[in-house]
Amino acid sequence: MTDVTSPALHRGACPGLSAPMPTGDGLLVRLLPTGTISLAAFRTLCAAGQEYGNGVIEITARGSIQVRGLTAASAIRFAATIAESGIAAADGPPVLTNPLAGLTADELLDSSALASALRQALVKTSLPPRLAPKLSVVIDGGGALNLDRLTGDIRLCAESGDGEPAIRIGVAGDQTGALTLGTVALDRAIEVTLLLLDVICRSGHGARARDIVAADGGAEFRATIADFQIPDRSPAARTARQSNDPIGDHPLRDGTFARGFGLAFGHAEAKALAGLIETAAGAGATGVRAAPGRALLVVGLTQDAAATLAATAETTGFIVRADDPRRFVFACAGAPICSSAHIAARALAPRLTETLAGRLGAKFDLHISGCAKGCAHPQAAALTIVGTDQGCALIAGSNARGARFARVPAEELPNAVAQFAARHDETPHV
Repeated sequence: MTDVTSPALHRGACPGLSAPMPTGDGLLVRLLPTGTISLAAFRTLCAAGQEYGNGVIEITARGSIQVRGLTAASAIRFAATIAESGIAAADGPPVLTNPLAGLTADELLDSSALASALRQALVKTSLPPRLAPKLSVVIDGGGALNLDRLTGDIRLCAESGDGEPAIRIGVAGDQTGALTLGTVALDRAIEVTLLLLDVICRSGHGARARDIVAADGGAEFRATIADFQIPDRSPAARTARQSNDPIGDHPLRDGTFARGFGLAFGHAEAKALAGLIETAAGAGATGVRAAPGRALLVVGLTQDAAATLAATAETTGFIVRADDPRRFVFACAGAPICSSAHIAARALAPRLTETLAGRLGAKFDLHISGCAKGCAHPQAAALTIVGTDQGCALIAGSNARGARFARVPAEELPNAVAQFAARHDETPHV
């Protein structure tokens, strides 16, 4: 296990179990679960978060689980406890899959199986230590809860056709923005992915796919995949994707259901989560999965049990409706939890959500970022607030690095946000 006091640990790295990252309130660890977590193991996770961390469990926009407030000594004990619990979590470059992979009847392929094979292939190469810490591969096998909104350096998306599914390859973006390179046979997908990762590595340790595309329009990527291409299978199907919302009920292959719950502003008290798991166990659930969009999926329920569990979860502060206004407010941990932050983003979120009551939704979202990195929401938002050493910068229709139209003190934010929302309501939207 990595020495958690090592000077090699730095910001910008991905804080896995073996390499926790220093933050404002201690050390942070991140788990990327690779399948269903048993209810017993999740209870262990919650208890360990209380005993060794600050008692808060976070689920990120990309479906990872985070625990903060660890010390150099407690991080080692936390990692040992998680290892003993049997939670399967991936280390190394993030390989992201559909949250219900392997469980739904309508998926084209089990993305978790392809992801496992890719991880095994990666460890046999020299690539992992050469890759940028935040570089990621997205594997979308189709079926419930697609990954259209998830940005990846490399995207592998299943396409239907005669016989075995094929894999459409894209780079540097989400489903809409990625540069499509072409389609390859399923049995060549891992080989092609390793070759594309090597292209990125050759541009330097911090290189990302977007850098390659910016430099040559993707010509080197296209040349790399050229000999592997097969005819495109289903271009028309790309415009008819299913819902991507984890909140709600999702039918599973075995006749049971998964019920999705959101964590308000991406976090919950470990004690509250443990209570939800106890209730889920009583309802007959068999396990949980973390999902992109700061959500948790309880699996193995009857539809009636799912409805009962949702009613109980709502009373304890979990998000159970897709239109809950808290789903449209994205906030990082903020100060003092994160030492890079200039404002208490997470503490501001409930107040600003109340300020924007009735306005928050698909056409108006809010991003509160403690600093210009914009970790909680890299995408554009109707309004982004960025903490600076000179107050709060306001950005319209962009991400945390966009053009700033105003700067206000933190105590004036509610009024400034209300004024912006009123102007937004009056502006015609195409």
